[in-house]
Amino acid sequence: TAPTVHRHNHPRQVQHPRSRLEPATSAVMGPGPATASPAPVASRVVTRGEAGRADKACATPRISRRVATQASSSSTAARRVRLGASPSPTSTIVSSRASRRVRPAAASLLDDPIEARPPNEPSADLLNEDLAPVAPAQRTFTTYDIAALWIGLVVCVPAYTLAGSVIDLGMSAAQGIACIAIANLIVLLPMVLNGHAGCKYGVPFPVLARSAFGIKGANVPAVMRALVGCGWFGIQTHVGGQAIFAIACAALKLSTAGVASAHLVPALGISSYELLCYVAFWAAQVAVVVKGIESIRVVEKYAAPVLIVLCVSLFVWAYAAAGGLGAMLSSPSAFVVGGPKEGQFLSVFLPMITAVVGFWATLSLNISDFTRYAISQEAQFKGQTIGLPFFMAAFSFMSVAITSCSAVIFGTAVADPVALLAKADGGPLTTAVAMGGLLVATLSTNIAANIVAPANAFVNLAPSKLSFRAGGITTAVLGTAILPWRLMADASGYVFVWLIGYSALLGPIAGIMIADYFLVRRRTLDVDALYESGEGTAYWYENGFNTRAMWAFAAGVAPNVPGFALSAGIVPAAAARSLRLSFPGAMHAFDVVYGYAWFVGFFVGAGLYLALMRGESRAGEDEEVSYTF
Repeated sequence: TAPTVHRHNHPRQVQHPRSRLEPATSAVMGPGPATASPAPVASRVVTRGEAGRADKACATPRISRRVATQASSSSTAARRVRLGASPSPTSTIVSSRASRRVRPAAASLLDDPIEARPPNEPSADLLNEDLAPVAPAQRTFTTYDIAALWIGLVVCVPAYTLAGSVIDLGMSAAQGIACIAIANLIVLLPMVLNGHAGCKYGVPFPVLARSAFGIKGANVPAVMRALVGCGWFGIQTHVGGQAIFAIACAALKLSTAGVASAHLVPALGISSYELLCYVAFWAAQVAVVVKGIESIRVVEKYAAPVLIVLCVSLFVWAYAAAGGLGAMLSSPSAFVVGGPKEGQFLSVFLPMITAVVGFWATLSLNISDFTRYAISQEAQFKGQTIGLPFFMAAFSFMSVAITSCSAVIFGTAVADPVALLAKADGGPLTTAVAMGGLLVATLSTNIAANIVAPANAFVNLAPSKLSFRAGGITTAVLGTAILPWRLMADASGYVFVWLIGYSALLGPIAGIMIADYFLVRRRTLDVDALYESGEGTAYWYENGFNTRAMWAFAAGVAPNVPGFALSAGIVPAAAARSLRLSFPGAMHAFDVVYGYAWFVGFFVGAGLYLALMRGESRAGEDEEVSYTF
């Protein structure tokens, strides 16, 4: 018979779901006394969006859904109920959105089971094999694999130069290392939180963003993350190309500076031979990407121990050649009394915290691209906790110490590891081995950190037309188009424009996603709705966009725009000086806010999103929907 839908708005009543369909008579809750129904009854725990999908399901004589139920036993174990065709010509499903949120009070983040499964009846234009949930049987990332991933990410030239930038800004070695360690402990929190959803549901970052931003709106944070990844890909590829260039010049006993200047292409700002080396390293990375995510895991797994050995070897060599750690480690801070920057410590320290957080702000968004392959929540939590804070602090200490030793060995501090290895001149074989290690470091970082997320983001734009391989190649092309060697030319611009600038964009996204998953959804997502479009589905909102998330994102970015415009030189220098003289208080406030860009964006975005979604999160809790077939 044709389906009819009855909607009753009345105070919520929660039924305990049954583990099977019973032939006995059940009662259908209504606004008045319970009435008998001859049809079997099963309580269905659904969200409001799932109710819309049930309307579509009514058109067929059979529905097949997987639903989560909460047992009422002392163990509060979760049961799965499969609803099939009813033996009776009629059946009734009574649903309450609020009951879905019932959880054991003592449940912790690490206790959540993996609930990844294929979506039911997904829209063809929202799903392909690269965006599909990763089932438990397909997962291979252990605690070691996650930790090795982070070692491969941490040991890279930009992280090495980041520590040097801290020293260049006037901090002592102890202050600089402490700054980096504190920032990495801070950024570990969003890493673990965003990684939780990826591990539980097996979905990548662009799909996870659909719950907060909407099915179409998820493309906004995904593409922003992708563009930042493209920039980083270009920077890291330039570093790898420079290593190849240095190896070639050492083998031929040529001066790198002489060859570069003799064959400079003025329009590009790079020599033809350096560009050739860039293209060679670019091609090597693309070759790994086209083989898929498993090849990336293998690269990270075996690169980690090699990188640790090479870092320790370089540290031992520098220590022996300099006869100690040099003067840099014992040099006082520039911010002490009588120092050149007396009283300015906080004005540098706090923005530097933001810059270091911004350094990993990209991964804090799309870490689910990797944790979706983790075998358990414990594996992703322990792997990240071991891999990020400890190894980043240790690597920063080594980079500062080696730079200090280089000042004794060569008469001037050499913060660039590529230039340092070229100066070392231990013979062609030694140089080749050292540069080869640098290539491994750059390759392992670049592929994991700067290709996976942009590739998935581009796939999310058109899942039926693009694959992970096509997305990876698109990333590589765009990363080259920005001419990354120009971006790395200025250390101040690298910290205050590039790192802090993009952290102002990514902070609000991180805040919105964490607030959505943990506070609005309470760690419960509708897997089917993540892959469905159209009115009545949970994450369609307004034509596929959650405008409340968009407003929260804009509000999180807005306070940082004036500070970015001043730092990036968008406001002409003369005009900036005039503004600072005319409005000193306002200009100082813009500088201070921009120094906290990621934090400002994170808390403003999260706070406003929660305020705007307050009505949405409560809507429908008192609405009971019954479907009669």
